[in-house]
Amino acid sequence: MSLTTYVFDAYGTLFDVNAAAKRAAAEPEHAALADHWPKLAFDWRRKQLEYSWLRAVAGQHCDFWQVTQDGLDWALEASGLDDAATRTRLLELYRELAAYEEVPEMLAALKAAGKQTAILSNGSPQMLDGAVQSAGIGDQLDAVLSVESVGIFKPSSKVYDLVEARFDCARDEVLFVSSNGWDAAGAAGYGFHTAWVNRVREPVDRLYAKPHRILSDLSSIPEIT
Repeated sequence: MSLTTYVFDAYGTLFDVNAAAKRAAAEPEHAALADHWPKLAFDWRRKQLEYSWLRAVAGQHCDFWQVTQDGLDWALEASGLDDAATRTRLLELYRELAAYEEVPEMLAALKAAGKQTAILSNGSPQMLDGAVQSAGIGDQLDAVLSVESVGIFKPSSKVYDLVEARFDCARDEVLFVSSNGWDAAGAAGYGFHTAWVNRVREPVDRLYAKPHRILSDLSSIPEIT
């Protein structure tokens, strides 16, 4: 069966999660970030994900904006930074993260081929709406699906169920694309075809399933049919 539906994780996959810290560090009023932003961005993302997993396991769900703030607070403290204005600016920039440069053309090619496209993300609806609007890709997406409708973070199967419910498609008609190896593995175990966008050449996670494809960026996605 050929693929009909192409579903993307948002943060780190379509949107560059390092962009907020990098942009803030270039602004004179936040010069204290200049020597810290790569570590800050790494720690922020790591804690954001860890807190989502721990909340899912503990049954203590909150929206992803709260997890994002909590992860940032940990990362700021770890870097010895205590500036309310810098914290506020970083969160502002996170709401308007830049898309990776190949994203608009890739999505346009999928739509021109008659494919269905969607985001499936841990992000809250408000966060995702801001990022999609900022990147100008809303007209290339058929749906933006958030875990908030089921109250648990990925890789719960309840999250992946949202795709079939929205598009009334079989699992083997779906290509799920993520920059997170664990997310691609979770989707593969669920029954989707998967592509892991491994921009930094990490090892494959030792989990119960593995991504079907490993890519360096998103530009070749329309060739997967």
